Amino acid sequence: MTDNVHHAITHPTLSETAAERPRWTAMARGWRGKCPKCGSGPVLRGYLKVNDDCSVCRQEFHHHRADDGPAYLTILIVGHLLAPLIHWVFVTWRPEPLTLFTIFAVGCVGLSLYLLPRLKGAMIGFQWAKGMGGFADPT
Repeated sequence: MTDNVHHAITHPTLSETAAERPRWTAMARGWRGKCPKCGSGPVLRGYLKVNDDCSVCRQEFHHHRADDGPAYLTILIVGHLLAPLIHWVFVTWRPEPLTLFTIFAVGCVGLSLYLLPRLKGAMIGFQWAKGMGGFADPT
């Protein structure tokens, strides 16, 4: 048997393996900052740096690239939550513009800082569940 035939027989295809991975479970684990495979080890070290692998199950993460996706989703969510809220607060109470800006600037930054690592973890969980970003499953 040649190496190519042997490789094709012993290793499952990307689509077969990705179909067996639960997407929502992996995304929920990633949202919590845990490994999408085992749910125990951390997926991120520091604030946004992706671990090379899971310290518990050894699932590799170095090939997962979230890039600008989490930032885009953070802006989308924060904008859609705060824009109508700013309008409602202004129409209802007519606060001073500087007061309105100060309160919503702090809220915008706080919500963005809260969401960004969680959305990055969820995106990595999604990529893992779909077999995106390379296939590196040691089991």
